[in-house]
Amino acid sequence: MLGFIFGLNARLGRLHYFLATSVLAIVMTLMCALLAFSLVQMGLQGAQMSHAAIYEAMKGPVIALGVLFAMITLTLQSMRIRDIGWDPVCVIPTWIAIVVVDFALARKFPGLSPGPQHYGTVVGGLVNLVMSLALLFWPSGDPDGSAPDVSWPDPTPRAGRASPAAVERIARATSSEFGRRTF
Repeated sequence: MLGFIFGLNARLGRLHYFLATSVLAIVMTLMCALLAFSLVQMGLQGAQMSHAAIYEAMKGPVIALGVLFAMITLTLQSMRIRDIGWDPVCVIPTWIAIVVVDFALARKFPGLSPGPQHYGTVVGGLVNLVMSLALLFWPSGDPDGSAPDVSWPDPTPRAGRASPAAVERIARATSSEFGRRTF
């Protein structure tokens, strides 16, 4: 079921991932603006609102928008990670664990963070940058789900048929004369 919710079995190419992420950013910005506009309208219609009343009025919609944004973001990232050829079931939790450990280190040792307003270390920021760049620029994998081959091509020419040594190994393994013609 998680495969359908988070797109763990679907694939999303580089261009589609970039466009979907851009559209998501625009839509979420508009939804946050509408939420703020509705709060202003509510404040204009009623009497002076206290901070507690504003907090109570915004708590539910802000949490709902945050959960919606997180689900869509995880779905897009899972689909792109699957397209690269990696396993999103392993990559996403590892990425989240790195972010959580980075946050804990920055809170426990404030000297590791760039400043008092930051909630992470430089290493955590670099990990996020590398993962974001990989999602945007890493080439797609094979359609069968294997990782892309990024090694240099072998300069030695290969014949279209199997070598005689390979045919002999197969014949020995199967106890037959597989691949040999006997006349």
